Amino acid sequence: MSQPDALTDLRDRLRLFAADRDWDQFHTPKNLAAAMTVEAAELLEHFQWLTAEESASLDESVRADVAEEMADVLLYLVRLADKLNVNLHDAALGKLAQNAAKYPVDKARGHARKYDQL
Repeated sequence: MSQPDALTDLRDRLRLFAADRDWDQFHTPKNLAAAMTVEAAELLEHFQWLTAEESASLDESVRADVAEEMADVLLYLVRLADKLNVNLHDAALGKLAQNAAKYPVDKARGHARKYDQL
């Protein structure tokens, strides 16, 4: 199955963005994975020390900052998938099917336990 148009459009825009700046040479899978991890840590920093309730009700300025960090993670992920020729849509659907098999509704509903402890 092909990727949804939004992911394909994003991939193509990222390709052009990197090409215009001659950054393709730096966008190795290792570098992209590292950059994505750094951005994920920056995303997590906004939630550090918050209670569950506080994390679910961020004020607008923090929410905007969180959205930017989420976008950074997504952009690096899409670029990494492009470099490794991974169809993110298909990979996500495959992983969802795997998780459905590992976490059947009748055993997992209402629990946060790992699949091998259900």
